[in-house]
Amino acid sequence: MSASAPSGTWPLLPLREVVVFPHTPMSLIIGRPKSLAAVEVANQREPREIFLAAQRSGENANPDEGDVFPFGTIATIEQVLNLPDGNTKILVEGLRRARIVRFTRSDDWFEVELEEFPPEADVDVEVQALVRTVKTTFERYVKLNRAVPPEMLLTVNALEDPDRLADTLVAPLQFKLEERQELLETVSVGARLERIYKALLTEIEFLQVEKKLKSRVKRERETNQREYWLNEQMKAIQKELGDKEGRSDLEELAQALAAKNLPADVQNRAEKELRKLSQMNTMSAEATVVRNYLDWVVALPWTEESEGETSLAEAARVLDAEHFGLRRIKERILEYLAVSTLVDKMRGPILCLVGPPGVGKTSLARSIANATQRPFVKISLGGVRDEAEIRGHRRTYIGAMPGKLLHAMKRAEKVDPVILLDEVDKMSADFRGDPSAALLEVLDPEQNTQFQDHYLDIDYDLSKVTFICTANTLQGIPLPLQDRLEIIELSGYTEQEKVAIARKYLLPRQQELNGIGEQHLEISNKALLQIIRGWTKESGVRDLERQLARISRKVARRVVKHGPETHIKVVSANLEKLLGAQRFLVGQREKEDQIGLVKGLAVSPWGGELLNIEVAAVPGKGKLELTGRLGEWLQESGRAGFTYLRSRAEALGLESDFHETHDLHVHYPGNALKTDGPSAGIAMATAMVSALTGIPVRADTAMTGEITLRGRVLPIGGLKEKVLAAHRGGITRVLVPDENVKDLEDIPANIRAEVDIIPVGHMDRVLKEALASPPVFRGDSGAPESGGVASSAEP
Repeated sequence: MSASAPSGTWPLLPLREVVVFPHTPMSLIIGRPKSLAAVEVANQREPREIFLAAQRSGENANPDEGDVFPFGTIATIEQVLNLPDGNTKILVEGLRRARIVRFTRSDDWFEVELEEFPPEADVDVEVQALVRTVKTTFERYVKLNRAVPPEMLLTVNALEDPDRLADTLVAPLQFKLEERQELLETVSVGARLERIYKALLTEIEFLQVEKKLKSRVKRERETNQREYWLNEQMKAIQKELGDKEGRSDLEELAQALAAKNLPADVQNRAEKELRKLSQMNTMSAEATVVRNYLDWVVALPWTEESEGETSLAEAARVLDAEHFGLRRIKERILEYLAVSTLVDKMRGPILCLVGPPGVGKTSLARSIANATQRPFVKISLGGVRDEAEIRGHRRTYIGAMPGKLLHAMKRAEKVDPVILLDEVDKMSADFRGDPSAALLEVLDPEQNTQFQDHYLDIDYDLSKVTFICTANTLQGIPLPLQDRLEIIELSGYTEQEKVAIARKYLLPRQQELNGIGEQHLEISNKALLQIIRGWTKESGVRDLERQLARISRKVARRVVKHGPETHIKVVSANLEKLLGAQRFLVGQREKEDQIGLVKGLAVSPWGGELLNIEVAAVPGKGKLELTGRLGEWLQESGRAGFTYLRSRAEALGLESDFHETHDLHVHYPGNALKTDGPSAGIAMATAMVSALTGIPVRADTAMTGEITLRGRVLPIGGLKEKVLAAHRGGITRVLVPDENVKDLEDIPANIRAEVDIIPVGHMDRVLKEALASPPVFRGDSGAPESGGVASSAEP
């Protein structure tokens, strides 16, 4: 399409937010003086034509020449109507496109000289194809858009002129002002039809999505209405069948919340959730989540305390009746009860019982609950690796629930139960979090008054709970968690304690469980002691109870077979008939003094052990061989003892080059478990001296202690278990470090009376006490103070 030369002038009518296209009628209301003057001038001319152009900004009430788009439409004025409010309404119809060449007048009205753009004369095949495509697409658009009247489709289908079709289809489409102006300035009819075709496709896509959304919303609304109607019918049926009071679930829940003595913040939160629930469809998933939440608020104890008041004498009686020994833990519980009677509000103790399996940690926690007349709840933490097991899951997750602690409080139904956190050292961490870190808040008296479970999301007071943790070792408990615990170590039972426990607790219980009485089974103390030594190997009494259960079952069988008058007395002679061959051999002292053989002492998972430490000196080049499944720490102790020996060679009467002419082989025979630790240092050094000097080691003597390069004897752990093992093996003399004298009070008095416990502070004293004929130290009377290897730094 080509422009024609300027021909005459036209009055200009600036339009706000409106673009008029050719072939399109439009009604306009004008009221500005210049606009009224331009209409009046155009109405007096023949033909009555006026130029319509859009303003660049509709906010400008008095536009000048630069505020009007240069492209516009020449239109004819069909009708002029003066309105009562002073404005004028005109009906115009667009004729053809034109562009402003120049302004010829702008005082009373705008007068412009124009360049016109007549329609294209020739139409190619591509434009014809576009015409057909646009008409088909517009038909789909009309079917989806009810805002377009059906008559519009008839009008469009009747149009054959591409230019007229393109201008007509602009009106029903949602074009912005800038887009309409751009279409008006597009002279090519093919380009305009392509633009309109794209706009139609976009509108159809939006309308289809909108239709889907409306259909889905309609279905959901119908479903909700149907569910509501069915629920109302169900309530009416339930009321007719038996709910005479006609109380709904919400009313019952509201009454339950009102009956609970909830803290103020909890009450406010519960009322808020209840109001939310009352506005929901009871069959919706969200309503179920809120209902479960409120059920938990109602089920948890908030202020309910145990009513029992136990006197100290009664609590002591209960603890003594259910457990033998364990003096320290019993005293701690009685101290807590005494303080609680003097203080109105105090925090519950947080104890950690550490000891080998079977010593009664779990049953002791239950006894504490019985003694204090409080509910007892056990939480097993072995294998727990998810932090949510402690804190719970947030309600945003499907199937979310509170953690183990709130489950325990729900079962207890009181705010001051005894909660046992069993196997706290067996927890582990992975990508889901560290449960031991979550316990830091639970077991901290300064923080557990405001414990927050992720599910409940309300502060919950755990300060009145008595927490008792159990563990086999402290190695599995992180240090920050250990810092929050009052750790009480439970060592293994002595043989005398095991005999007393078996006589007082285990045997009567097994007799009752197997349906026999004292008249049917009798076990001597010597037989019990032999069962403990030959058929069990443990710190606790679990395996001992299993052996007593075996005996009880065999007796029960004979009672059934031979009658109720059957009586069996178990003594040492008939033990193997009842229990089979002896399973374990107890370490025993040697019958006579031996060269290069020392009795060492160690602690195993089942108590103290008496170990044989052998040393052989053979011709060689000074090699030190350590065998017998020894740990790295134990091997270092052997090398430290050898270095001490070299530093004291002259004083011990050894050749100065003995370490170049002899090899030493240190061996631990029968060491089933991999032994480690520094406490066998003085025992290995003594065996080396005996092997090199040929002086026997006393058969009645055992020893334990760490050795330094200077020959000093450092303290060790597990003294009680080691002395008990020595006593069990017939040892009458035990050498222990000076610094362990403070631990002797843990050893039973009868053991101390039968075993001579000799404190030693230096290796020279050890040799004097351990060797059958004490060596004569030459050249000096004690350990070297400095010089040579012995001056190295101590660990």
